Amino acid sequence: MNEFEGLGLNENLVKAVQDLGFTSPTPIQQKAIPILLSGTTDFVGLAQTGTGKTAAFGLPLLQLIDEDKRYPQALIVCPTRELCLQICNDLQEYKKYSKNISAEPVYGGASIVMQIRALKKGVHIVVATPGRLIDMIERKAIDLVKVKYVVLDEADEMLNMGFREDIDFVLKNTVNRESTWLFSATMPSEVRAISKNFMKDPQEITVGKKNTANVNIDHQYFITQAHSRFETLKRLVDFNPGMYGIIFTRTKIDAQNIAEKLSKEGYNVEALHGDLTQQQRDRVMQRFRNQDIQILIATDVAARGIDIDGITHVINFELPDDIEVYTHRSGRTARAGKSGICISICHSRESYKIRQLEKMVNAQFHKLDIPSGKDVCRKQFFYFIDKLKNTDISNGAYEAYMSDLEEKFADMSKEEVLKRVAALEFNHFLKYYENAEDLNVRSDFKERRTENNRRDNRSERIERPSYQRDGGFTKLFINLGTKDGFYKASFLQYILDESNLKKDVLGRIDLREMNAWVEVDKSAAGKMIKSLDGKSYNGRQVRMNEADGGSGNRKPAHDGRKRIPVRERR
Repeated sequence: MNEFEGLGLNENLVKAVQDLGFTSPTPIQQKAIPILLSGTTDFVGLAQTGTGKTAAFGLPLLQLIDEDKRYPQALIVCPTRELCLQICNDLQEYKKYSKNISAEPVYGGASIVMQIRALKKGVHIVVATPGRLIDMIERKAIDLVKVKYVVLDEADEMLNMGFREDIDFVLKNTVNRESTWLFSATMPSEVRAISKNFMKDPQEITVGKKNTANVNIDHQYFITQAHSRFETLKRLVDFNPGMYGIIFTRTKIDAQNIAEKLSKEGYNVEALHGDLTQQQRDRVMQRFRNQDIQILIATDVAARGIDIDGITHVINFELPDDIEVYTHRSGRTARAGKSGICISICHSRESYKIRQLEKMVNAQFHKLDIPSGKDVCRKQFFYFIDKLKNTDISNGAYEAYMSDLEEKFADMSKEEVLKRVAALEFNHFLKYYENAEDLNVRSDFKERRTENNRRDNRSERIERPSYQRDGGFTKLFINLGTKDGFYKASFLQYILDESNLKKDVLGRIDLREMNAWVEVDKSAAGKMIKSLDGKSYNGRQVRMNEADGGSGNRKPAHDGRKRIPVRERR
């Protein structure tokens, strides 16, 4: 018996789910579906990405829809175009035997005229990103009055991206909704505020612990020196043959540079970042989804909402500055009950971040040695042997060539043939790793360095974070903040991309609601001001200058402009 039947779903939905190969609901589906089928209960579901949340709200929605009424009865709001399309694709599969129900994606980067035209034909479910949805409302292309059910998917992601005002606006204007369903991986105070302000006695379900990472993820980290970071990345990729993964970088420049370097060396990779056009991003994502690309090099902003099963590895080229971003990065793997690996490449001074992450996600991180050249060659060799043994030879007309093959290899032993096959495949690996250096930061090296620095009376400089170096930094003011849709990681990415500076020149960043204070190495402060001051961001002029006296207490002047609503920044 299919266990979905016991949840109260109708026959058509159970058949569709069964066709997809699912017989047992995930924990979030098991707990949420019976509650949501009532259609009148506000609901908060806390579960990590990849736990089946789309089916948890999608199946009940499809059962509650009145097929005869062709107007928006349900609204699903999600953070990104990619997730919007993914939800629509899933709904298409779930409604396989309920073909009269229609769902329409509404997102930025596509023709708004075509989307308006589709809505006018009449749809039952609208799946939308916040920015484009507000555009539709302002154009009076969508009427929210008759919407009964509102779903906020990945609510924490939307708030991190600065969509709080847009979400409030949508909830204030769906005045006749019968229930609101909020799904989130974490429960920060802003998500809790939405629950408090717009929901009535919501039933809350938590799968796993709040603000924790997926228990099926193996968290690993490797310590290396800053100048060896790329070589370490390359070695870890080589040590994991057959991986299908995402490498996360802080900046667009890093994503592009790493993709170009790996691509030149023959790796099957592509970059995904904000400088690509929407068409280019769609092409990259489609190739990655089809597994024509083995590894995606992505920034956090560009990778928001990627929902693809089968990703085996996530690699943090650098740890994110905002530790909550780690949860979202790692959540790209170990989806739908599968296991996955999240690897972080760290500098020796970042061990304190690892301790913070362990506490936050309530999981142990495993410190591993960076593989040696011999380890890599051995791993690649046995992977190739297993692949060779498991190759399907049933579909080819190989028998026709066997006599020729036997004749060609008549004077060679089996051992010699195997050696030649191995040489053909592995000569480049053996040559590259023949004299490979040890990339690990050894304790004896650190002890020698610490002792030398003690003699030079500089030990404090090593122990303290770099932004505390006496006299080396100046504080800059900038009139951008969380109100502009920034969170710490995306703000850091923005200022580094615009100034083309390395992160090493930055110290402490104090991101506030209306502005921010940035500590910058004095030698780089002028370049950063020149790169950012006077530029336009979201329709208003950016101002950056040195803080008065470096106190950080200067009150910025009002720029006299009416604030422009937050839009999609992709």
